[in-house]
Amino acid sequence: MGSYPDLAFILLFFTTLSLTCDSGKVLVYPIDGSHWLNMKILVEALHSQGHQITVIRSSTSWYVSEFSPHYTSITIAQEQTQNIESQAFMTSFLKKSIEIRRRKGSPWAFLDFYRNLFNMIGENQQVVAKMVTSIFENKTLIKELKETEFDLCLTDPAFPGGVILAHYLQLPMVFNVRWLFTGEAHFAIAPSPLSYIPQLFSHYSDKMDFFQRFSNVIYHGMLVYMYHYVSNPPYQAVCDHYFGPDVNIMSLAQKADLWLMRVDFTFEFPRPTMPNVVYIGGFQGKPSKPLPSDLEEFMQSSGDHGVVVMTLGTLLGDLGPEISEIIASAFANLPQKVLWRHIGKRPTTLGNNTRLVDWLPQNDLLGHPKTKVFVTHGGTNGIYEAINHGVPILGIPLIFDQDDNLVRLKARGVAETVEVTTLDVESLTSTLKNILNPEKPYKQNMHKLSELHRDKPLKPIDSAIFWVEYVMRHKGAAHLRTESYKLPWYAYHCLDAMAVFVALAFLIIALIWVSCRRFIKYLIRMKKSATKSKNE
Repeated sequence: MGSYPDLAFILLFFTTLSLTCDSGKVLVYPIDGSHWLNMKILVEALHSQGHQITVIRSSTSWYVSEFSPHYTSITIAQEQTQNIESQAFMTSFLKKSIEIRRRKGSPWAFLDFYRNLFNMIGENQQVVAKMVTSIFENKTLIKELKETEFDLCLTDPAFPGGVILAHYLQLPMVFNVRWLFTGEAHFAIAPSPLSYIPQLFSHYSDKMDFFQRFSNVIYHGMLVYMYHYVSNPPYQAVCDHYFGPDVNIMSLAQKADLWLMRVDFTFEFPRPTMPNVVYIGGFQGKPSKPLPSDLEEFMQSSGDHGVVVMTLGTLLGDLGPEISEIIASAFANLPQKVLWRHIGKRPTTLGNNTRLVDWLPQNDLLGHPKTKVFVTHGGTNGIYEAINHGVPILGIPLIFDQDDNLVRLKARGVAETVEVTTLDVESLTSTLKNILNPEKPYKQNMHKLSELHRDKPLKPIDSAIFWVEYVMRHKGAAHLRTESYKLPWYAYHCLDAMAVFVALAFLIIALIWVSCRRFIKYLIRMKKSATKSKNE
């Protein structure tokens, strides 16, 4: 007779089987660049569960391979490259962004920042909209996509080509998301009071004084402008042509069944959320693997001092010779060894303790016990890997959301930042030594943050797979979705109801005023009549 533990194991096994999903067909419409690195992890995880994955890619794609053991690709011919796929464009964009940062505080710099951003985003949105049109005009491809009978569409809505395609094919829609074409994704679906929820590019925490709250409203207004006059027009033209004028890209995005949000609340500030938002921050986290022998030898040679690891991501490796010389000089002042992913001319001030590499295994290095500090631009992938492995951060924010990401880490006491445009050897050295100082709380705070991040009933990637399969099993998740997207803006904010209350209040006041005036006139007449009678 079997023991009770054996019986419990069998019951648990069959319970697990009952929760699995039959092999499904998933259509993936990704975004290139670092966004694809996130999507690829989900694609590989879904493939490992037996699902058939089809990925739509551009012929100009730099990251998304045409051939993969994990998916079948459909390549859409495009003449124009999306600018986020071009290292040359991103290098030029970075240089211009740094020039604008040098004039920080000037109203002209503020306007130039948004002009530079809007130009980049607007060009990319137009290219994506053209790609969607190419798909729709390819009747053979559309027929094949319909006949395949996909179970859902998994897409990143920052450039919402997949949103339009999913609506055209009438597929349940799952987002792998942090950014929307309007900014931070929460603002499109959840109440987002600007009094304590900082808007993108504000660089504020959730504790704002009056001036910061006032500024936060301005930053929000700039992104509202971006939606109406930069992001939306290319897609609205597609919607008008294929769906009619009553359909807009925002309402299509808001009716997504599930939002797999690439943050969690060890990183993000507390805020209102919705039932169909699942937080998968750190889903890319994995145990570190052994390093190649040459890197392991370098790490061990650091002794008790340890190693500082620096990388600024795939597209932002070259800061130019002037800034690189400053960074190299500061590194040379440290007793630690430094491993630096550097692209460009070798700095003349490079110290004997610093090794330059073209590529480094970031996750494996962050998981190495000799790594003491991670110097990064503040990209989400690197931040979560650092949180996962408990490594404090020195941030050198450059573009996009990086400043805002690092503000969140500074609020947790696990990071410091330096401004790239005012960087000097002394301040950079001092900041590094401050973080490396064992008497400072950065390391302990990051270990605590790492414990909070890991303390979950499911790994983030397992949670993501469960909910994707949940949508497959139930043919969508409409019961988790708010119906607010169907409301006009004035109804969403109850402005029509408030207008009725105001009108009623004015009506009551008017009635009281008229009644009082008539009563007063009546009293006056009575008084005059009484006086006249008395005189007579």
